[in-house]
Amino acid sequence: MLDIRFVRENPDIVKENMKKKFQDSKLPLVDEAIALDKRLREIKMEVEALRAERNKASKMIGGLMAKGQKEEAEALKAEISAKGARTDELTAEEKEVDEKLTAVMMRIPNIIDPSVPIGKDDSENVEVQRYGDPVVPDFEIPYHTEIMEKFDGIDLDSARRVAGNGFYYLMGDIARLHSAVISYARDFMIDRGFTYCVPPFMIRSSVVTGVMSFAEMDSMMYKIEGEDLFLIGTSEHSMIGKFIDTIIPESQLPQTLTSYSPCFRKEKGAHGIEERGVYRIHQFEKQEIIVVCKPEESPMWFDKLWQNTVDLFRSLDIPVRTLECCSGDLADLKVKSIDVEAWSPRQGKYFEVGSCSNLGDAQARRLKIRVDADGKKYYAHTLNNTVVAPPRMLIAFLENNLKADGSVAIPVALRPYMGGKDCIKKQ
Repeated sequence: MLDIRFVRENPDIVKENMKKKFQDSKLPLVDEAIALDKRLREIKMEVEALRAERNKASKMIGGLMAKGQKEEAEALKAEISAKGARTDELTAEEKEVDEKLTAVMMRIPNIIDPSVPIGKDDSENVEVQRYGDPVVPDFEIPYHTEIMEKFDGIDLDSARRVAGNGFYYLMGDIARLHSAVISYARDFMIDRGFTYCVPPFMIRSSVVTGVMSFAEMDSMMYKIEGEDLFLIGTSEHSMIGKFIDTIIPESQLPQTLTSYSPCFRKEKGAHGIEERGVYRIHQFEKQEIIVVCKPEESPMWFDKLWQNTVDLFRSLDIPVRTLECCSGDLADLKVKSIDVEAWSPRQGKYFEVGSCSNLGDAQARRLKIRVDADGKKYYAHTLNNTVVAPPRMLIAFLENNLKADGSVAIPVALRPYMGGKDCIKKQ
């Protein structure tokens, strides 16, 4: 959420930013916000003036009564009563206008970084760099669930009967591989200085609206019936929420956390849920990292965060590339974002396995996450990045480590988490 003063003083910049994001339908929100802000300031000024007049009149009444000027005193009492009624009326209007202004401001997108490429959707994202040499072997690579089935490693039919499409049972070595990747990613980030965290898997609506846009909320979040609770779509939400309504001493920045969590998503929209695969599903697990830092340090942390994902995938012999997300592909709170995509030998192309985002002070402003620098307070910047998210990551792992005989090689880095195994073989 932007600062209303910035919107008031820079309406053309805010409107141009909307156009860059291809959100022309939101342009009227800027003028609406400015009008509401003007009215809100008018109300506050009038209320302040009325209270000053009431205080002055109240002091005069005592003096008039002491002088025996009863009529004048009664007239002042009537005047005070009228001013009180007007103050109550204005106070009610102030609350209403303030709520309307907040609702409008939460729909105005954050100002994107000047380096963000302009484009309508993810088809116009820009490749930045490739890491590792993509290889297509001279033998056929089956669909990822077929590979898993050969190891008796997945049961979609039972999951469909139990929970419907978008769920799965992982079994045996495939389930163990799934847990091994999560554990490896946890230790990978701990070794890089991040504090390990297991967060709440449910969050209140005040946190939901603080960390994401309404459009994201509608397409992603599961609401717990009869409770002010939502299942998390990513642990970033509850980790950033950890700092809601706090003032952090500047000496305690940056806050760097890495967390494990299950994630739950509706996956509403064009992509939908897969019938056979585990690429787009309702439930998965994830190792995430977040940073809360000084504003001037967020660009540096942004580059550090996505590099961790690249390094982890390369340590497991998986070629990846980075993509700069274009303006139209950025969610409203994001300043800048980079996707990490892994190579799929079966498809002969890359697919998304992680995303890194700098949200500037948007989440901090909504959640009131402030920093105290010797008495001067300012809003922190927040960033997040997916380290690894199986079972989607398993697709890349299995395809890139599959051998001609149907076995799957286990890279050296992962072997301690797989009981020393150097490969898994068909049952």
